[in-house]
Amino acid sequence: MVLVQWSDRGASTEPVALGVMTTLAVPHSADKERDRPVCTQNGGLFRIPRSADTILYPDALSRAAGRVPREDGQPRAAATGYGRVVAPRTESRVGTRVGRIPIQGLRPRTPDDLFDTKAFSGEVVPFQATVFREGHDIIDAALVVADPTGAITRARMTPGIPGTDLWSGEHLFETEGLHTWWVEAWTDDWATWLHAAEIKVPLGQDVENVFASGRDLLDRAARRDPASALLRDGAKALGNTGLSATARLRVATDGRLAAALLAQPLASLVTASDKKRVRVERSRAGVGSWYEFFPRSEGAKKLADGSWQSGTFRTAARRLPAISRMGFDVVYIPPVHPIGRTFRKGPNNSLEAGPHDPGSPYAIGSEDGGHEAVHPELGTVADFEWFVGAAKNVGLELALDLALQCSPDHPWVTEHPEWFTTLPDGTIAYAENPPKKYQDIYPLNFDNDYEGISREILKIVRLWIDRGVTIFRVDNPHTKPVHFWEWLLEDIRRDHPEVVFLAEAFTKPAMMQALAQVGFQQSYTYFTWRNEKWELEEYFREISDETSPWFRPNFFVNTHDILTPYLQYGGVPAYKIRAVLASMSSPTWGVYSGYELIENVARPGSEENIDNEKYEFKPRDWAGEEEAGASIAPYLTQLNRIRSQHPALRQLRNLRLHSSDDDAILVFSKHLDGRHTRSGRSDAIIVVVNTDPHSARETTVRLDLTAFGLEPGSQFTVRDLMTQATWTWSDDNYVRLDSFVEPAHILSVDFNRTP
Repeated sequence: MVLVQWSDRGASTEPVALGVMTTLAVPHSADKERDRPVCTQNGGLFRIPRSADTILYPDALSRAAGRVPREDGQPRAAATGYGRVVAPRTESRVGTRVGRIPIQGLRPRTPDDLFDTKAFSGEVVPFQATVFREGHDIIDAALVVADPTGAITRARMTPGIPGTDLWSGEHLFETEGLHTWWVEAWTDDWATWLHAAEIKVPLGQDVENVFASGRDLLDRAARRDPASALLRDGAKALGNTGLSATARLRVATDGRLAAALLAQPLASLVTASDKKRVRVERSRAGVGSWYEFFPRSEGAKKLADGSWQSGTFRTAARRLPAISRMGFDVVYIPPVHPIGRTFRKGPNNSLEAGPHDPGSPYAIGSEDGGHEAVHPELGTVADFEWFVGAAKNVGLELALDLALQCSPDHPWVTEHPEWFTTLPDGTIAYAENPPKKYQDIYPLNFDNDYEGISREILKIVRLWIDRGVTIFRVDNPHTKPVHFWEWLLEDIRRDHPEVVFLAEAFTKPAMMQALAQVGFQQSYTYFTWRNEKWELEEYFREISDETSPWFRPNFFVNTHDILTPYLQYGGVPAYKIRAVLASMSSPTWGVYSGYELIENVARPGSEENIDNEKYEFKPRDWAGEEEAGASIAPYLTQLNRIRSQHPALRQLRNLRLHSSDDDAILVFSKHLDGRHTRSGRSDAIIVVVNTDPHSARETTVRLDLTAFGLEPGSQFTVRDLMTQATWTWSDDNYVRLDSFVEPAHILSVDFNRTP
C-alpha cells in the first residue's frame, strides 16, 4: 500500500495545503486501470491515479502536510508527520541510522565530529561504546583499528557495570599517521545457548531440544574448523541421547570448548559502527620536559660605562649541557629577531627605555630585518643553526617562539601598512589588553589582507623549519583567526608532520579548545592558577578525560610573564609542590629559568617577576647558587629522572584520582599495564601531595586499588622515589607530609613484593 493525501485540484499531482479528508475504503486490485476510486475533500470528487494501491487516513490522522505521488508512483518528496509518503512494502525507501545491534556513544571523538582525534606514538588510548540489543541474547564487541598501511588489529572489548551497556577497550598507538577505528558487535550464539542450557537442563525443561540446538551450533563451528576434533566430539556428545543430561551439560561447559569458542566465537548479526579517525603524531607532540631561557642573558656582561654586552648563541650554548643534565629534553627560547627602537620598553615595562636597554624580544622588527632575520647581537643565521645543532648534541630539541606581531620599525609597517589597523587620526593601533598597553607592538589585522598575511606567515614558518626548528611555541594564537591556524597547521603538517606547535593561549575555554581541535599539538593551561586540592581534582579530570581526545596540556609551572601569588608567598615548598604536580600529572611540563633559584619577588601590583628578563639582561650564577644550597635544580633533576624511568608517567589518559580525609592532601595515580610496556612489567605510581605550602598535614589516604590492577584489600609494597623509604600499603593508609621537609610522596608500586 502507498499512503497518500490529495490536493483540491482534481487529478493534479502538485502538492498543496490539505483540507479535512474523509475516510474512504479503497479496493486492493492488481487491475489499476479499472479500479480508480475517488475520495472527497472539501466537497470535491477526485480521481486517484492508477499507479498505486491506496489507502487514506481517517480524518483525525489527515491533518499533516504531505506531497502526492507522481503518475509513475514515485514520491515527489517525503513529508513529515502523518500523511507522509510511504513506499510499498516490497520496495522500502526508508533507511535506518541504527544497525541491527545498536552501537552508540563512541569515544574518543571531538565535539560535533568536525576533526580527527589525536594520539602520539607510544600513547595508550581508551575507547568506549554503548552496545546493546533487544531480548536476552548475549552479545560481544571488539575494537577494530586499521593503521595507515591498512593493517587491522582486533581486540575484544570489556563490558562495564551490568545494566550500563558500556564497553571499553585500549589500543597502544605506535605508528605515526592517520588510523581508522570502529567497533564491531555480534550476538554470541554459543554463549546465548549455554546460558539458557545451564538454566533449563538442571530444571529438566525442554532438555532434548536444548541439546539439539547446542549440537547444531557445534556442528556449525566444526564446519568452520574441520580439523578440530574438540568441536566434532562435542557435537557428537551433545547429540548422544545415551548420555545423561548432566554428562552432556558437562561437555558443553568444558573449559577447552569454552576457550575455543571464545577465540573464534559463533557470531551472528555482526554489526559495525561508524568509522572514526585518530591522527597519531610523534611522541614529542605529547611527551616532553621543557626549559625556557633567554639566550641574550647567558654570557651577558655589564660594561664599565653602564652598557651591556649581549649574550650570543655561542655563549648561550654553554648553558645547554646543564639543562640537559637536569633531565629536560626541550629548550625553548623567545623570539631571536631584531628588536625595534620606537616606543621601546625599559626595565619593568616602563615607557622610557635607556640607551642600553635591550627592549622586549616580542617587539619584532628593525632596520636589521623582521621575522626572517636574527638579532645581530645574538649572531648570524649560521650561528643560530649551529646553536640548534649544539642543542641536539646534548639531547635537546629547540622550540622557537613564533610571535606574529611587529614593532613600529618592522619592515612590514612601511611595505604593507594595510596589514595593520589604522586609527582615524592616521596612526597605527598598538596592542592592548586593558589595562595593559603595549605601545611597542603593532598587531596584525588579518581581515585587511587575509591572503597576503597568511602567505607571508607560511613563508616565515617554512623558513625557520629549513633552519632546523621542529617546535614552535606560538605567542597569543587566540588573537588570530582560528580558521587561519587550521589552514596553516594543516599546510605545514602535509610536508612536515614532525613539526609541533604549542599554543600560548591563556584565554577562554572555547578558544583554547578550538585551537587544539584545529591542530595545535599542545597548549598552555589553567594549571598555573589551580592551587587548591578541589581545583586540581576538577582540572585533572577535565584534561585527562573530557578533553583528552584533542587537547594536550603542557603544564608550565611559571613563565617569563607569570609569577602567581602561590609562588610569590609559598617559598621553597610551593616551588617543590608545583613541580611535583606538573611533572607527575602531565606527560608534558615546563619551567622558565630562575624557577630553580626560587625567584619569587613580583613587580608590585602584578603577577610577573620584578626586573623582568623580558626587558633587560639577567645573567645568573647557576653553579654558585647550587653550591650555596639556594637551588632546587637537584630536585627538578630527580623529578625528570623519575619520569624517564616510569612509562606510566608518560601517559595522560591514565590519571586516576583517589581520596584523602584532608582538604589539602591530593592523591592521584598512574598505571600502565605490562601489555603496553617494553619490559612487559606493569608500572604504577601513586602521588600524594600536600598542596598547602605553609603546614604539616596528616591524614588517611584512601585508594581504589583496581585503578592499578589490584584487588580491593590487597597489601603491597610501595617505595618513595624521593626518599627511598618503603612501606606496606593497602586500601587505607596513614600519611604525614610536612611541606617544609618533604611536601609529597611519589610512590612506586612493587608488584613483585607482597607482605
